[in-house]
Amino acid sequence: MKYALLFLLIFSTSFRPLESNVFICGPTGAKKYHYKGTCRGLSACRHEVIKTTLKQAQGYGLTLCGWED
Repeated sequence: MKYALLFLLIFSTSFRPLESNVFICGPTGAKKYHYKGTCRGLSACRHEVIKTTLKQAQGYGLTLCGWED
């Protein structure tokens, strides 16, 4: 029973598959990725907002935006 609750807790909290799409600001200089293209963390972006995969964004060393965690 303990393990079932633990399993449920882990997978019910903002789990995103590695193949999901995310958004980053511009071709260079991005530090964060965003699950939503309308995230307020992207409001200061002065470049094009680019859609990419989560796996690729993490490969660039980007981390999740603080507004979305």
